[in-house]
Amino acid sequence: MKITLKDGVVKEFDNAVSVLEIAKSISEGLARNACAGIVDGEVKDLRYVVDKDAEVSICTFEDEAGKLAFRHTASHMLAQAVKRLYPEAKIAIGPSIADGFYYDFDREKAFTQEELEALEAEMKKIAKEDIAIEKFELPREEAIKYMEEREEPYKVELIQDLPEDAVISFYKQGDFTDLCAGPHLMSTKTVKAIKLTSVAGAYWRGSEKNKMLSRIYGTAYPKASELEAYLTMIEEAKKRDHRKLGKELKLFALLDEGPGFPFFLPKGMVLKNTLLDYWRQIHKEDGYVEISTPIILNRELWYRSGHWDHYKDNMYTTVIDEEDYAVKPMNCPGGMLVYKQDMHSYRDLPMRVAEIGLVHRHEKSGALHGLMRVRCFNQDDAHIFMTEEQIKDEISGVIRLIDSVYSLFGFKYHIELSTRPEDSMGSDEAWEIATAGLQNALDENGIEYVINEGDGAFYGPKIDFHLEDSIGRTWQCGTIQLDMQMPERFELEYTAPDGSKKRPVMIHRVCFGSIERFIGILIEHFAGAFPVWLSPVQVKVLPISEKFADYANSVAAALDAEGIRIETDHRAEKIGYKIREARNERTPYIIVVGEKDQEANMVSLRSRKNGEEGQVALEDFIARIKEEIETKVLD
Repeated sequence: MKITLKDGVVKEFDNAVSVLEIAKSISEGLARNACAGIVDGEVKDLRYVVDKDAEVSICTFEDEAGKLAFRHTASHMLAQAVKRLYPEAKIAIGPSIADGFYYDFDREKAFTQEELEALEAEMKKIAKEDIAIEKFELPREEAIKYMEEREEPYKVELIQDLPEDAVISFYKQGDFTDLCAGPHLMSTKTVKAIKLTSVAGAYWRGSEKNKMLSRIYGTAYPKASELEAYLTMIEEAKKRDHRKLGKELKLFALLDEGPGFPFFLPKGMVLKNTLLDYWRQIHKEDGYVEISTPIILNRELWYRSGHWDHYKDNMYTTVIDEEDYAVKPMNCPGGMLVYKQDMHSYRDLPMRVAEIGLVHRHEKSGALHGLMRVRCFNQDDAHIFMTEEQIKDEISGVIRLIDSVYSLFGFKYHIELSTRPEDSMGSDEAWEIATAGLQNALDENGIEYVINEGDGAFYGPKIDFHLEDSIGRTWQCGTIQLDMQMPERFELEYTAPDGSKKRPVMIHRVCFGSIERFIGILIEHFAGAFPVWLSPVQVKVLPISEKFADYANSVAAALDAEGIRIETDHRAEKIGYKIREARNERTPYIIVVGEKDQEANMVSLRSRKNGEEGQVALEDFIARIKEEIETKVLD
């Protein structure tokens, strides 16, 4: 039996071997740190037995699959701790998630902070006990009986809902057993650095019709130093929370009258429009034209696009003149109709069509999170229509455009190539052409990427850009999706050089993604201290007293005349107080004017970057700030 490792090395085995045994054959050190394996593209735990030729990768905590197994094990340790300390609690589900895990429990009262601390201590005790974790399977009826005997109704319901041919597996660690598909570690001893972070309410299966459960969140690491670094980052993230800063800086409001539908306030609109002005500028320079398509379109259109079959649960619908309509969750179908308004020749291609489109998508109330997860948002969409021969060049052009945008804000990023999902449409051939088109563009541009199997859109593969912000968190924003399905469904055509009719290939792409979400990311990335060009208020003018109000107004007028965004604070407050408030508002520049400034026709300047800079000529300052705005420098 031949096992091909990640680096291409082939190892031969006489008999079937577990993933852990394969790891040991490579090195004892790797085996000690191994958390899971990937066998022919599927994540398996270390117990999994490989009995035929296969490609195998050993995953440590440094790998996503390794983190999944590690933290999934931690979630079971939490459930075990809960059953030890509060045996009356019923267990529901406990997956690993980004940066941690959670587990849902049915209990009469919510868990307190003191109880979380007790549970955390019990989890650490479970780790010290070095409990071996065992996997076993049961037939459906036996599995149901097994969980009924343990009085775990949620597990019984889960088993009953599994497909008839499903393999029903359990993981046992000492006195605790859980229904689970895995993967898990071999023992509890590795999960040493644990922190339970919060508790919240969560409806069973995410439905408001079901019972509210207690959801305990936590995280776990192999080393205490890694946990400490994460908790430090979390504390910093709390200070940067865009919901808190958005309210303090008067950028946007989240109101009970419209859950998931953000209200942008005047300063927030300045920020939003400044972003959009920049977006329009770079797209014009790159040969895009801008369109706008309706928010509500009829059912037939959404059926034709495939959204009615593949995306309906996320769409808002209405009835107009006894006909079904849907509020658009995406801009693409409208873009198809725009293309069809004219006859097109190969000479017209590539055709780059952009739209800042307001879309609505249904999100469950529990999933809503500030500007990061909303029910309506503006998407900076663009659709590029092209020939097959133009695929590589157009994708390369989009990559360069997106790179220039993210570089401007100081973001690092990594790229993932997402392939065909199970719920998809189109032929294998079309998907192969599309996937190869994206892959070739990445390869020829020398761009590193990882393949994210099965996470493409239902109509085509995609390239996703994951930003890294100033405190190390990642956000998925930009995307490039190659689509050969929708041009077919909408019967798009262009005239080839020989006079025949052909189908164009289409790219869907976004730079910012959701404008609202991108603003949330920017707020947290800059901690509200935006670069000068982006700041809603660029200069705050503060007269020392009422006596210098006229001079302050003349300074403000001179700045305003140059297109600089200003505010003047004429309140009868002490100057120290007004300076502190302006600093708390993250204003890039503060101008203080008093007797000496008026007499010298100068201004006293403070900057967010350098602090107090002394007296300067107003003309010199205007030249300086205009250059900073023009060049879009970061502070």
